[in-house]
Amino acid sequence: MNNFALTIPFIIAELSGNHDQDFDTAKAMIKAAADAGVDAIKLQTYTADTMTLNVRNDEFMIGEADSLWQGQNLYDLYGKACTPWEWHQPLFDYANSLGLVAFSSPFDASAVEFLESLNVPLYKVASFELTDIPLIQKVAATGKPTIMSTGMASIEEIGEAVAAFRHITEAELVLLKCTSTYPAKMEDSNLATIPDLAQRFGCRVGLSDHTRGIGAAVASIALGASVIEKHFVLDRSAGGVDAEFSMEPSEMAALVENCQQAYAAIGSVKYGGSEAEQKAKKYRRSIYIAQDLPAGTLLRPEHIKIIRPSLGLAPKHWNEVIGRTLSTDVQLGQPLSWDILD
Repeated sequence: MNNFALTIPFIIAELSGNHDQDFDTAKAMIKAAADAGVDAIKLQTYTADTMTLNVRNDEFMIGEADSLWQGQNLYDLYGKACTPWEWHQPLFDYANSLGLVAFSSPFDASAVEFLESLNVPLYKVASFELTDIPLIQKVAATGKPTIMSTGMASIEEIGEAVAAFRHITEAELVLLKCTSTYPAKMEDSNLATIPDLAQRFGCRVGLSDHTRGIGAAVASIALGASVIEKHFVLDRSAGGVDAEFSMEPSEMAALVENCQQAYAAIGSVKYGGSEAEQKAKKYRRSIYIAQDLPAGTLLRPEHIKIIRPSLGLAPKHWNEVIGRTLSTDVQLGQPLSWDILD
């Protein structure tokens, strides 16, 4: 089992293009992510030429009015957002020196071959590439654990991707619920899909989260998410291609802490109180003598009282003891027990 499966929840900081192609910024992001407590950092391995064509017609422009990148040409955007390939090895080495797992999302076969030369421990298939079956087959052929974002994929498309992967390898596969809008709205998250993904495809599940804040990520833990991926930035106000929906260091630290707490809180099905609660049972209610009484007294309701602590008979015996005779003198504050009754 590779490292990423050893820590649950496994929190990934996605650097994407928020380094603005400045190597020192990329290193600072990795250091800040490590300080925030994440388990891994992830890069994206592509160039403008491996993503699209250098074409300027409308089909290659982002036209959606609600897009962060509205009006930009695809080739230019990917050229601006990509991580230089010569950075990968030093950034992976630096992340490893800080105790982080370091890996990437390849976007074509050449990226897989490149990442294999760096001996990455696992792969991530991005949501928009889930229908790229040749890419999934190339990743599967490495035999390494793989995370796939499902994004806008239908059940049939997810099934095709899983089948293509499983046809080649039995390596661990994790499916992430993902809403492929940037930023994503909370009401579009549909986190209830997470346990359904696990049941349908028999694998670990998680969340690739593009919402603002940490609420969706924390909630997903309770629904079975074991992997959380969030985009990361040093300072949102300074910009960055994905800065609008990325977490700053303090926010990422809060996400890590709250996800860990949520996972710890899930526990297991248990009734009767935890071991830590057993001492608290003393402060339940029980039946106590409410006044000094001589032996031979027939107990009436005014003689006894249901109070805390729980050292006397349980309240459920109230009707059984009314009208019983005391076999000995009793004092105010004495717990009622069967051995002082005839």
